[in-house]
Amino acid sequence: MSATAPAILLVDDEPHSLSAMKLALEDDFDILTAKGAAEALAILEEEWVQVIICDQRMPGRTGVDFLTEVRERWPETVRVILTGYTDSASMMTAINEAGIHQFLTKPWHPEQLLASARNAARMFALARENERLSLEMRLLNSTQESRVEKRRRALREGMGFETILRSPHSAMNEAVTLARQFASFDVPVLVRGEPGSGRAQMARAMHYVSLRSDKPFYELNLAGMPEELAMVELFGARRGILPGGVAKIGLAQKADRGTLFIAGIETASPALQLALIRMLTEGAVTPLGGQETASTNLRLITGASADLRALVAEGSFRSDLYYALSTGEVTIPPLRARRGDVAILAQNFLAEAAARHGKPVLGFDGPALDFLENYDWPGNLRELSNEVTRMLMFAQSNTLGADLISRHILQAAPNEEGADRSAEEVMTASGTLKDRVELIEMRILRETLTRCRWNKSRAAAELGLSRVGLRAKLERYGIIDPSGRVSEEEES
Repeated sequence: MSATAPAILLVDDEPHSLSAMKLALEDDFDILTAKGAAEALAILEEEWVQVIICDQRMPGRTGVDFLTEVRERWPETVRVILTGYTDSASMMTAINEAGIHQFLTKPWHPEQLLASARNAARMFALARENERLSLEMRLLNSTQESRVEKRRRALREGMGFETILRSPHSAMNEAVTLARQFASFDVPVLVRGEPGSGRAQMARAMHYVSLRSDKPFYELNLAGMPEELAMVELFGARRGILPGGVAKIGLAQKADRGTLFIAGIETASPALQLALIRMLTEGAVTPLGGQETASTNLRLITGASADLRALVAEGSFRSDLYYALSTGEVTIPPLRARRGDVAILAQNFLAEAAARHGKPVLGFDGPALDFLENYDWPGNLRELSNEVTRMLMFAQSNTLGADLISRHILQAAPNEEGADRSAEEVMTASGTLKDRVELIEMRILRETLTRCRWNKSRAAAELGLSRVGLRAKLERYGIIDPSGRVSEEEES
């Protein structure tokens, strides 16, 4: 008998009848037996029973009376009754009140009993499968409804900016407040910030809380893109210009009534700048190689990492385009200026990376977060995301420690306004040779001890120092284990 065989409860006050039924069914089912309704109810309280085969005539309670209670308490259990007579009134009562699946008359044949039990078990399995499918359909429908409702609520309440993670007192709050104000007005907005600081994310958030939120959002980065390719991507090309002889529709037309975000606007060529100012002032675009014009009604948000005012003064950027783009202007602070945000962002990047790579982790330990917070992140969000993913790949436990952090980050000196990120800066800094060498030595000591998990014996061996020599240098520079641990040797 299989350990996963369906369980059948046999209820009969006659011991020889119970034994005969058990003998007929025990090769296919797990058999439970009861000599009356009270004993059967006690079994049902403890066991998961798929089918009940019950005699009708029993002392105390009849089979129909017992199975009526079963129907109320365990409605999914399939109910079969054994009866020695064919009273139509009793049969109707059994069907209406007890929900009987099948009647079996006495004397029964073993093959008949087995076939009835198999059909009842199959009916139970089909009912469970139908219930599962119904639940899945309800869940699917509720999930879809929930998504729609969440989207509507997000648009009503301005939740698009909730994707921009930050602390309550973050330097990013001012930029978000300003962007939220501009979002509700259908005007061009210039988003300034260093590469990787989240300009596209800010533009997308503005789109989803704007009046165009139900229309498409497109983005294009011009940095490093040849002029002709940028023209094609933005304005399209007529048939016969591109390989394959097909026409291409540009993003300016695809984003009609929606939002187009163009990053790297400071790299736009003079011809592209002219085409953009025409699009903004006339709402017209001309596909590459064509003479005809097409109209578009889009909202343009641009991103720049350079100071466009300075480029205008130099003559490399059109002043009329600059003023057309910057009706609203938002400046995103670099990550090094967002004290307190790094821990929140790192935890979010870790959760996303863990889900993407199927490697569950809990988070970072305290020293790791301290090192991450104190680094100045010249690559901003991209660099932080890459570092977190790298730490996840090398992690051997579900908590990521500081020993997993890249060496150049570990060697960076703590600084309230962002750490110095490279030893090369020390090489060109002012100060005596002794001071500059000591600064490099201090960084190397901190980095080595962190990688060695503050095992001073290992660190000393790697650095070619004695433990006494290492301890003297640590005391000289005031370097201590951030976790507050003290080794046994030091305690003694």
